Amino acid sequence: MISVFRNTLAGLAVVAACAPAAQAQVNSTNQGYLVDQNFNVVTAVGGTVCVRTSDWTPARAAAAAACKQCTPDLCPVPPPPPAPKPEAKPAPKPEAKPAPKPKPEAQNVELKIELQGIPFNKVELTADNKKELDEFMNKEVGPLMKAPNTVGAVIITGHTDRIGSEKYNKRLSEKRALGVKDYVVSKGIDQKLIFWEGKGPKQPIPVTKFCDNKMKRKQLIDCLAPNRRVTVEVVGTRMVTPKPEAKPEAKPETKPAAPAAPAAKPEAKPAAKP
Repeated sequence: MISVFRNTLAGLAVVAACAPAAQAQVNSTNQGYLVDQNFNVVTAVGGTVCVRTSDWTPARAAAAAACKQCTPDLCPVPPPPPAPKPEAKPAPKPEAKPAPKPKPEAQNVELKIELQGIPFNKVELTADNKKELDEFMNKEVGPLMKAPNTVGAVIITGHTDRIGSEKYNKRLSEKRALGVKDYVVSKGIDQKLIFWEGKGPKQPIPVTKFCDNKMKRKQLIDCLAPNRRVTVEVVGTRMVTPKPEAKPEAKPETKPAAPAAPAAKPEAKPAAKP
């Protein structure tokens, strides 16, 4: 076998020496190997051995196009395929920020109560008057006395009926106003915020205009009872948080009207017999 291989190589060497045309067929892509007219590398020994030329070097063999065919051990190892790029995750959607809470707004408040029916020629309030004033101070004025609410002023006005002299009634109305003032101060109102006065009979209740002076004295006193009163007015501010506006409800979609059924054709009457 070795002798056959040697003979073949010797014959090829002769061919190479005698046939310059074959050497001209050396292709730069297979430099270092003998190629045929189609630029294919010439092989020997059953097509398993590539015929090398005198300029063959391992570097050229590694760069030859027929490297895998002739010298697979010298062929450069291809670089590994690039690692697949990780799929870009979609950016997370920004969380919807809750709507800012509405800030409390200052609301002006005006409160008023009239304590009517004070006994004739008396300063002290009746038991019913005191009960009404307690409820007014606790339920209505009390919340204004707590921060952030504020009481701006308290106006107390005393009144009398028209029986008696104007000077006397003026003084009596002032005493009634002072009595309520002391009571309000005892409930925690700063007396610097209180303004008081006596009006006497100058601001009667409209309904008492029907009380005729010709009435008997007791009857007239009873008729004028609403005028014997003390008025308490409180002004201040109350902090109120506005309610968020309600979103309008989505109206249901109106379905298209069903097409009208075709009018029934009148039945054809049978033709009359001749």
